[in-house]
Amino acid sequence: MARKRIALIGGGQIGGVLAQLIAQKELADVVLFDIVEDFPQGKTLDIAEASRVDGFDVELRGTNEYKDIAGSDLVIVTAGLPRKPGMSRDDLLMTNAKIMKQVAEGVKEFAPNAFVIIISNPLDAMVTLFQKVSGFDSNKVMGQAGVLDSSRFSTFIAWELGVSVKDVNAMVLGGHGDTMVPLIRYANVNGMPVMEMLERKYNDAAKAKEVMDAMVQRTKMAGGEVVKLLKTGSAFYSPASSAIAMAEAILKDEKRVLPTCAQLNGEFNVDGYYVGVPTVLGENGIEKIIEISLNEEEQAAFDNSVNAVKSLVEDMGRLGF
Repeated sequence: MARKRIALIGGGQIGGVLAQLIAQKELADVVLFDIVEDFPQGKTLDIAEASRVDGFDVELRGTNEYKDIAGSDLVIVTAGLPRKPGMSRDDLLMTNAKIMKQVAEGVKEFAPNAFVIIISNPLDAMVTLFQKVSGFDSNKVMGQAGVLDSSRFSTFIAWELGVSVKDVNAMVLGGHGDTMVPLIRYANVNGMPVMEMLERKYNDAAKAKEVMDAMVQRTKMAGGEVVKLLKTGSAFYSPASSAIAMAEAILKDEKRVLPTCAQLNGEFNVDGYYVGVPTVLGENGIEKIIEISLNEEEQAAFDNSVNAVKSLVEDMGRLGF
């Protein structure tokens, strides 16, 4: 049986970690594309030279030409620029929209049958643009954000309660930004409600709410916290690991329930927009969108997040995309 092939578009920090993780897991052969001459070739050579040490057998190839991604089963896109000092939101949107349009055209031409996971920011707009330009079925084009945001939320809960993060289940929905919606009511430790555990820990409902509110806020600002600490870049280990979880779910037909930036067509009363929601990921990509009941407060927060996504997409349209 032929090994699967994953094309990585963008050879930066996330792209490099993606290539390494794919190789170490022997998930697929890797083609790493970047526009900078020799750069992806150097990264893949470096990773390949660790194959004896790490004990993996996959083909790793760096390229500056889209034609080399031909035959890819899955494409993960990280291409784009981070926001720099003095750069407006529109400047970032315009710059990355131009890049994403070129990426979508390249993938459409050379890997028309691939599933696509977008990591590039601003995420919800970039996924929307890729799907529009490529014309791919919406079940095959998705964004990675919810897996990462949910992992961050789960990590903070585990630290606070002094339990293994393996036993924490917490989900974040909505757009990938300040309006994301960590679902407090559904957060649990092996079925035990997190809020109940916090109330027992502090023996004070008000204190428990205060602690949870702080974790929710930290989750929303987690990306910025990493940027502030790194000073010269943004998160790359955790976004890469999160995308790999999605890739494995698709290539191995795992039917995993993961929060995914997916196109909604009436679900959650949203039509035609990409928003983070619970999905089932398997061999057909997004196989199902799971509609969960939201209370009044959760619904209001979700609606607010959807409106932020709509505004972002409208801004992109105003800029000609």
